[in-house]
Amino acid sequence: MSIGTFILKNALRNKRRATLSILSVAVSLFLLVTLLVALRELTVPAEGEGAALRVVVRSKISIANPLPARQRPIIERIPGVEAVSPFTWFGGKFKNEEAMTFAQFAMDPKEVGTIFVEAKVPPDEYAKFLADRQACIVGKITADKNHIKVGDRIVLTSEYYACTLEMHVVGIYQGTVDDRNLFFHQKYLDESIGDPGTVGTWWVKVKTAEDMPKVISAINHAFANTSAEVRAESERTFQLSFISMWGNIKLFVNSICTVVVFTLLLVSASTMSMAIRERFRELAILKALGFRRRELFAFILAESFGLAALGAIVGIGGAYCLYTYGNIAKMTQGIFIMFEVTPKIIGMGALVAAGLGIIASIAPSIAVARMSVVNGLKTLD
Repeated sequence: MSIGTFILKNALRNKRRATLSILSVAVSLFLLVTLLVALRELTVPAEGEGAALRVVVRSKISIANPLPARQRPIIERIPGVEAVSPFTWFGGKFKNEEAMTFAQFAMDPKEVGTIFVEAKVPPDEYAKFLADRQACIVGKITADKNHIKVGDRIVLTSEYYACTLEMHVVGIYQGTVDDRNLFFHQKYLDESIGDPGTVGTWWVKVKTAEDMPKVISAINHAFANTSAEVRAESERTFQLSFISMWGNIKLFVNSICTVVVFTLLLVSASTMSMAIRERFRELAILKALGFRRRELFAFILAESFGLAALGAIVGIGGAYCLYTYGNIAKMTQGIFIMFEVTPKIIGMGALVAAGLGIIASIAPSIAVARMSVVNGLKTLD
């Protein structure tokens, strides 16, 4: 019998315990990877194709404060600006649902294709969207989830504007990192709420990436010391500032990850100690035959590390396959668009598994080191 076979037989001697140990590591690492991926998606949102050329202009006081519509021509005259569109959140409930299940935004329909270049809409559907003030286009994810198709009528009731809008779907768009939204005409919203002369935010498309800093600075300066001061920022910065409003979600998720790893460590250490305690007599015989401490340590470490590695392969590999090839948008009911298991996250999971295998072997190794041959032979008599 080779040393490898000896270690393998010892590890699988109690098949039920070995299986449960591997599964406990696998489930815990699957949960750990899921939390890390979810945290990444929340704190590092994905960027679309044209995100590097988009600027978001919002009220300097609060995102909830509307901006005057008269700002648009001023922004359009700034060098480096290619297109400007209002981007007003409606907050409507669909089919009398208790909460809003997808976002709706009022825009200038002529600028949708210019600002959101990644949003792919068939030309005939886009032409219908331009021609009809009560038309709307819906993201593919939302359309699939709610069984919405071209030609359907949608009724949205907003608590924010205290009005109800009735629209008909003329197109389905896809290709963005977030195909969940609904876009409709800003003029239709203005007419429905009495034309207040305000918008929620401005979304600006700059001509080149080099123009971005100059455009942002010029927009902020243009409305400085006015009754409607603005904060212009890149789409990426806007996304991150919006996420920060949720509170310290990073600390919360990391705390859960720490608890998961600590609990897994206790379970694994306890399992290894139990397994080695049952084999004290055999280890004492090995000592009597001339095996040195470091060789016995190697046997225990190899067994612990092997079980942790198998658990890591099952847990991390399962998470990678599920999140890479599965439909995350469907599984999470549209809460998340995608889960990307990055090499960094895989590495962190593997590092946890390796540390787990090493630390779980420390206590039984110390016990074996302190054990005399005589006491070991008496253990299971």
